[in-house]
Amino acid sequence: MESTLQNMARPSRFDTPRLLDAAVRLAADAGPSGVTMSAVAAAVGAPSGSLYHRFPGRSALLAEVWLRTVEGFQEGYFEALESSDDPLSGARAAARHVVAWSRTHPREAALLLYGAHDFGHDDWPDEYLLRAEDGNMQVRAAMAALAGALGMHGRPALDRVTLAVIDLPLAVVRRHLRGGHPLPPHAEDLAEQCTTALLADG
Repeated sequence: MESTLQNMARPSRFDTPRLLDAAVRLAADAGPSGVTMSAVAAAVGAPSGSLYHRFPGRSALLAEVWLRTVEGFQEGYFEALESSDDPLSGARAAARHVVAWSRTHPREAALLLYGAHDFGHDDWPDEYLLRAEDGNMQVRAAMAALAGALGMHGRPALDRVTLAVIDLPLAVVRRHLRGGHPLPPHAEDLAEQCTTALLADG
């Protein structure tokens, strides 16, 4: 009885965060195709059953790897975007966050240079598709709110805002990460300058 209670209290050597961390490393090094159930299990020295106990199949694993990474990034991104009453200052902070987060999370940032479809989006179980759509709706709402706060209206204005606070900061990151190089110390400043150039006279 005592032995049983000890086993029940002992934390799992192969908990979900550890398995997902291994999957992120595999994705960063070899792309989404490198993330398989057997590869993740081997990376942490776990039996394959540890994966199937948590994920019904590879599509669910890929979905969780992608969504956990995106949601972790978005948490700080939205905080930066709303960090000031001045919408332009918030936009600049968001642009800097893209680069700063990528600097401190290079593997996760390398993963985000792909897209959800690279991680098998079309085969995701419904619960993951709903999570993904919820995140996309939050981004669209944030871009629309920023455009409105800046006094910019219409689809061209929305595209301009999205380019300024998402696409261009990611472009600053992409070239260095894809080349396997660290981000230069001026990368945050460059992202902020791009954002300002697009939005200051919007």
